[in-house]
Amino acid sequence: MLSLLKKLTTGTPAPATPAADKVDPYMLGLHDAMLSGWFNQQTGELFSGFPVAPEDILLDVGCGDGGNVHFCGMRGAKIIIADIDAAKVEATRQRLSDTPARDVECHVTDCNPLPIADGTVTRVVSTEVIEHVDDPAQFLAELVRVGRPGALYLLSVPHPSSEDLQKDIAAPEYFQKPNHIRIISEEQFKAMVSEAGLEVLSHSQYGFYWSMWMLLFWEAKVDFSNADHPLLNHWADTWQAVLNSPRGAQIKQALDAVVAKSQVIIARKPG
Repeated sequence: MLSLLKKLTTGTPAPATPAADKVDPYMLGLHDAMLSGWFNQQTGELFSGFPVAPEDILLDVGCGDGGNVHFCGMRGAKIIIADIDAAKVEATRQRLSDTPARDVECHVTDCNPLPIADGTVTRVVSTEVIEHVDDPAQFLAELVRVGRPGALYLLSVPHPSSEDLQKDIAAPEYFQKPNHIRIISEEQFKAMVSEAGLEVLSHSQYGFYWSMWMLLFWEAKVDFSNADHPLLNHWADTWQAVLNSPRGAQIKQALDAVVAKSQVIIARKPG
């Protein structure tokens, strides 16, 4: 999502640099994601229910800027990255160079097909990709093909509650190819994964903070690389105050259940 917004807004003028003590919206977003189950250093889980260990061979399809695989590389796993964007593959390869990943394999590919042998990997990650592809069934079939029996899958797509919120506010390109060409309901997402031959282990949602930030971002009309605007600054301050409040975790959980940025499925390949 962050990479997409950057592409859509490059070149838009931004206001003056903010005060040094303001809440960083991106670091706050990372903190919010960790509260939702991402990047658990204590348990070694990339997301709740998705542990990564040194013996794993992990494939990230649509690796983006490499945040997910950097966490996995720090666990010592073998990492395979695949993305249609050669620049992102190279940037992620460089980012992994400072991790103890036992091996790094890179592919620039549209994933039709993946240049990986059947039954190769033990972990598959593909976050915020399916909403972009022309044929989700073909895409998921490739992910399933390369997984070993028993492999775990971490898959996410935008939640329809957030996508519906953006419909009349977002830049038109946001819902045009090569960006989000479909909105996927919870039922459709579970059906896609099940019909691909995977067993759904969990299905959750999170990200009220980012849903509201995006809505305000479109209205602010600023450059993503310097997204400084009173609307965004006040929202980050407000959300920080919410999380710091005595019932902050309870409020976050209630709001994530109403309007969520993403829905996440953890699944297993039978066998």
